[in-house]
Amino acid sequence: DGMGNLRVTKKGIRLEGISEFLLPLYVKEINSRKDSPLVLQSDRNVTVNARNHMGQLTGQLTVGADAVEAQCKRFEVRASESGKVLFSADEDEIVIGADRLKVTGTEGAVFGHSVETPHIRAEPSQDLRLESPTRSLVMEAPRGVQVNAAAGDIKATCRKELHLQSTEGEIFLNADTIRLGNLPVGSFSSSSFSSASSSPSSSAPRQTIYELCVCPNGKLYLSPAGAGSTCQSSSNICLWS
Repeated sequence: DGMGNLRVTKKGIRLEGISEFLLPLYVKEINSRKDSPLVLQSDRNVTVNARNHMGQLTGQLTVGADAVEAQCKRFEVRASESGKVLFSADEDEIVIGADRLKVTGTEGAVFGHSVETPHIRAEPSQDLRLESPTRSLVMEAPRGVQVNAAAGDIKATCRKELHLQSTEGEIFLNADTIRLGNLPVGSFSSSSFSSASSSPSSSAPRQTIYELCVCPNGKLYLSPAGAGSTCQSSSNICLWS
């Protein structure tokens, strides 16, 4: 019924202990004992090939010292119980079917091209940061982009200009208080000011009320308020902008 560790049974051939194969092994199915795992071991790598009826290679799995490589038309990882596809990859796309994708690396996730997703959120009690260190960050949606902070602030900072542009609609600011900080204070001719109020003197109280003015190019600046408008198109702010 066999020799050494090799036994011939009604179900096939049974090997006991460690076995070494120096040449290719062709089998239909390999099973381990019910109480033991199946171990495939090699000094270099372990390669599993799948071929069609013409002997052509259709799939390959290689476990090496540096990497695990799979070569096939489509690679899938399924849940053990439900059989749901958790991860799949082919030449056209990669699909992640898990309920949640979690990135725990300190550098986050790096995307070389565009990303399409209906929802991006951070972990509870954690900040969400979208960053492009050396280039621009673009968020596009045909029906609108909504940024909402239910229990905190929204801050937008930049090194140069911050542009708010609406090609067809309007820009609507709705708040109890709207503050515009660090606006420059413009100058105006003394004749124009004298027509609105008396000339200031050293004993005059400190100016605390200002008029908000707009240059022809849209730049905002402050002008000391008077009985009438003190905004002048020839203001130094408008000339230098």
